[in-house]
Amino acid sequence: MSGGTPAWAVVLTALTALIAAVGQLFFKRGAATVSPNLSTWLLNPQLLIGLAVHAVGFVFIVVALRHGRLSVLFPVLATSYIWGVLLAARYLGEPITLGKWAGVGLILSGVVLIVR
Repeated sequence: MSGGTPAWAVVLTALTALIAAVGQLFFKRGAATVSPNLSTWLLNPQLLIGLAVHAVGFVFIVVALRHGRLSVLFPVLATSYIWGVLLAARYLGEPITLGKWAGVGLILSGVVLIVR
Protein backbone atom coordinates (compact mmCIF):
# COMPACT_ATOMS: atom_id res chain seq x y z
CA MET A 1 0.00 0.00 0.00
CA SER A 2 0.88 3.63 -0.18
CA GLY A 3 3.60 5.08 2.01
CA GLY A 4 4.08 2.15 4.34
CA THR A 5 0.41 1.91 5.31
CA PRO A 6 -0.68 -1.74 5.49
CA ALA A 7 -3.62 -2.81 3.36
CA TRP A 8 -5.57 -3.99 6.41
CA ALA A 9 -5.41 -0.44 7.86
CA VAL A 10 -6.89 0.95 4.63
CA VAL A 11 -9.65 -1.68 4.73
CA LEU A 12 -10.34 -0.93 8.40
CA THR A 13 -10.57 2.76 7.57
CA ALA A 14 -12.97 2.03 4.71
CA LEU A 15 -15.08 0.02 7.15
CA THR A 16 -14.95 2.99 9.52
CA ALA A 17 -16.33 5.17 6.71
CA LEU A 18 -19.26 2.78 6.28
CA ILE A 19 -19.81 2.72 10.04
CA ALA A 20 -19.83 6.54 10.11
CA ALA A 21 -22.48 6.66 7.39
CA VAL A 22 -24.62 4.11 9.25
CA GLY A 23 -24.30 6.24 12.39
CA GLN A 24 -25.45 9.29 10.44
CA LEU A 25 -28.46 7.34 9.17
CA PHE A 26 -29.47 6.65 12.77
CA PHE A 27 -28.90 10.32 13.65
CA LYS A 28 -31.14 11.37 10.76
CA ARG A 29 -33.90 9.03 11.89
CA GLY A 30 -33.54 10.14 15.50
CA ALA A 31 -33.57 13.81 14.57
CA ALA A 32 -37.21 13.51 13.53
CA THR A 33 -38.32 13.20 17.15
CA VAL A 34 -36.06 15.59 19.06
CA SER A 35 -37.24 18.83 20.62
CA PRO A 36 -35.72 21.44 22.93
CA ASN A 37 -36.57 19.04 25.78
CA LEU A 38 -33.28 17.32 26.68
CA SER A 39 -34.98 14.01 27.41
CA THR A 40 -35.96 13.68 23.73
CA TRP A 41 -32.24 13.64 22.99
CA LEU A 42 -30.99 11.49 25.86
CA LEU A 43 -33.73 8.86 25.64
CA ASN A 44 -33.88 8.65 21.86
CA PRO A 45 -33.03 5.07 20.78
CA GLN A 46 -32.02 6.11 17.26
CA LEU A 47 -29.59 8.74 18.54
CA LEU A 48 -28.17 6.34 21.12
CA ILE A 49 -27.62 3.66 18.47
CA GLY A 50 -25.95 6.27 16.27
CA LEU A 51 -23.60 7.18 19.11
CA ALA A 52 -22.76 3.52 19.76
CA VAL A 53 -22.05 2.93 16.08
CA HIS A 54 -19.78 5.98 15.99
CA ALA A 55 -17.97 4.70 19.09
CA VAL A 56 -17.12 1.48 17.25
CA GLY A 57 -15.87 3.55 14.31
CA PHE A 58 -13.74 5.60 16.69
CA VAL A 59 -11.99 2.47 17.93
CA PHE A 60 -11.43 1.22 14.38
CA ILE A 61 -9.93 4.48 13.11
CA VAL A 62 -7.63 4.82 16.11
CA VAL A 63 -6.33 1.29 15.50
CA ALA A 64 -5.84 2.01 11.79
CA LEU A 65 -4.07 5.30 12.49
CA ARG A 66 -1.76 3.55 14.94
CA HIS A 67 -0.38 1.52 12.02
CA GLY A 68 -0.86 3.76 8.99
CA ARG A 69 -0.26 7.25 7.68
CA LEU A 70 -2.86 9.94 8.21
CA SER A 71 -2.20 11.27 4.69
CA VAL A 72 -3.33 7.91 3.29
CA LEU A 73 -6.09 6.94 5.72
CA PHE A 74 -7.87 10.26 6.16
CA PRO A 75 -8.89 10.51 2.49
CA VAL A 76 -10.33 6.97 2.71
CA LEU A 77 -12.77 8.34 5.29
CA ALA A 78 -14.16 10.51 2.48
CA THR A 79 -15.86 7.38 1.20
CA SER A 80 -18.36 7.93 4.03
CA TYR A 81 -19.97 10.51 1.71
CA ILE A 82 -20.49 7.78 -0.87
CA TRP A 83 -21.99 5.46 1.72
CA GLY A 84 -24.18 8.34 2.88
CA VAL A 85 -25.61 8.84 -0.60
CA LEU A 86 -26.26 5.12 -1.05
CA LEU A 87 -27.78 4.59 2.41
CA ALA A 88 -29.96 7.69 2.10
CA ALA A 89 -31.31 6.41 -1.20
CA ARG A 90 -31.93 2.90 0.14
CA TYR A 91 -33.35 3.65 3.58
CA LEU A 92 -34.69 7.20 3.33
CA GLY A 93 -35.86 7.23 -0.27
CA GLU A 94 -33.63 10.16 -1.21
CA PRO A 95 -32.90 10.38 -4.94
CA ILE A 96 -29.44 9.90 -6.38
CA THR A 97 -29.14 12.59 -9.01
CA LEU A 98 -26.64 12.71 -11.85
CA GLY A 99 -24.71 15.31 -9.88
CA LYS A 100 -24.49 12.99 -6.89
CA TRP A 101 -23.22 10.16 -9.10
CA ALA A 102 -20.60 12.53 -10.50
CA GLY A 103 -19.58 13.43 -6.95
CA VAL A 104 -19.30 9.75 -6.05
CA GLY A 105 -17.03 9.22 -9.05
CA LEU A 106 -14.82 12.17 -8.14
CA ILE A 107 -14.49 11.04 -4.52
CA LEU A 108 -13.57 7.51 -5.57
CA SER A 109 -11.06 8.81 -8.09
CA GLY A 110 -9.40 10.99 -5.47
CA VAL A 111 -9.21 8.19 -2.93
CA VAL A 112 -7.69 5.79 -5.46
CA LEU A 113 -5.05 8.36 -6.46
CA ILE A 114 -4.03 8.95 -2.86
CA VAL A 115 -4.12 5.36 -1.62
CA ARG A 116 -2.22 3.66 -4.42
